[in-house]
Amino acid sequence: MYIGFKHLHSFLAYILLAALIFSLIYAIIKFVKRSPFNEKVRKVALIGFIASHLQLLIGIVLYVVSPWGLSSLSGDIMQDSFARLLALEHPLTMLIGIVLISVGYIKAKKPGDDARRFKTIILFYTLGLILILSRIPWQVWP
Repeated sequence: MYIGFKHLHSFLAYILLAALIFSLIYAIIKFVKRSPFNEKVRKVALIGFIASHLQLLIGIVLYVVSPWGLSSLSGDIMQDSFARLLALEHPLTMLIGIVLISVGYIKAKKPGDDARRFKTIILFYTLGLILILSRIPWQVWP
């Protein structure tokens, strides 16, 4: 079960990164062209929102069943940088990144100035993406 969820989590990470980058680029292009914030823009932003939450759900399950996750939290783990990354830094930073993406999507859905809505998506999705990229365990990611 652990190996299956680990592979699924790694595979979905590619989809998440592609969805976030696509959502960001789309929002930037529409903002630069001064296009209206319409239903299509909201749905493109929703792609990144859904992908991040799907990845979070799989990550939570993996964190519970993984030998590097919940069961490995102890004082000894703080001395090993790789174990600390997998057990503490990766999940916490990813959670913060997904919260930022969620806040950006929710704030952009509210009616108002189109430019403000685009800026909200661009800012929060960029911050979320930076946090996600900063704590991917690159040395073990296939």
